[in-house]
Amino acid sequence: MSADTMRAVVQDSFGGPEVLRVESVPRPEPLPTEVLVRVHAAGINPVDWKTREGTGMAGVLGAPPFVLGWDVSGVVEAVGFGVTTLRVGDEVYGMPWFPRAAGGYGEYVTAPARQFARKPAAASHEQAAAVPLAALTAWQALVDTADVRPGQRVLVHAAAGGVGHFAVQFAKHLGAHVIATASSARHEWLRELGADEAVDYRAVRFEDVVGDVDVVIDLVGDAHDKTSLRSLEVLRPGGLLVAIPAGVSPELAEAAAERGVRVTPFLVEPDGPALHKIAELIDAGQVVVEVAAVFPLEQVAQAHIQGEGGRTRGKLVLRVAE
Repeated sequence: MSADTMRAVVQDSFGGPEVLRVESVPRPEPLPTEVLVRVHAAGINPVDWKTREGTGMAGVLGAPPFVLGWDVSGVVEAVGFGVTTLRVGDEVYGMPWFPRAAGGYGEYVTAPARQFARKPAAASHEQAAAVPLAALTAWQALVDTADVRPGQRVLVHAAAGGVGHFAVQFAKHLGAHVIATASSARHEWLRELGADEAVDYRAVRFEDVVGDVDVVIDLVGDAHDKTSLRSLEVLRPGGLLVAIPAGVSPELAEAAAERGVRVTPFLVEPDGPALHKIAELIDAGQVVVEVAAVFPLEQVAQAHIQGEGGRTRGKLVLRVAE
């Protein structure tokens, strides 16, 4: 590998995991206000395999070829003119450029310095790479969108997943009464994370046992058994449903208006200052990061297969460099 190239996971067409392959590609160079980060680990998210197939952020990225990946943790190797917040040698993590292409499944990425933050000192690169997209989704949904306050009741669907396990912890940090839906095997762990109640969605209809909720963080959507529509039934008058995976359909908006509750679509965005706050919580031991498995870059297809199985506790991560 020359100084001008790097290894990266490239796909030339939309399709299944088999379209992903490791190739040599040009190494990026930082523009003014940007940093060059040598990536040690890259997080894997549902948006990755959806985009690989031609949905997700495919409409933003356009037709292949492209390099997937937005979650990265690594070390600053070079800084462009005007960068004042980071220096060469700093360990950083971030979700650069989302939803535009970032190329996180590669040995190097470049992006504006302020889209990164110093990684949690208590976390390895593999742990830190599992944080940005999932944690920022949970943080921005709870703090910026829902403005959760102490004493409110927050319901988190798919609470054992990547976004969900952060949402449970952040909601508890904000002083909320946290209700989590997950399979019964995850209940003890979710209570350790801060859930006050855990509901087995396989055994009961959550709307039959949950009520008077102020905020629903919906990480499932209506594609699975009308979860969004059913969630409206548990909201207090004026309560809010944050519809994350598929947005707000006309049917959902109409049903919410009829019930006197609110719904809003949501899309996460790069947020260096929020990542700084999240790193402080991790370093203080108030938030834990769950990594289910770490794969070498060459096993990216296997990682996608495992992720698409939908039973992952926490996050999956690619190890890009030692």
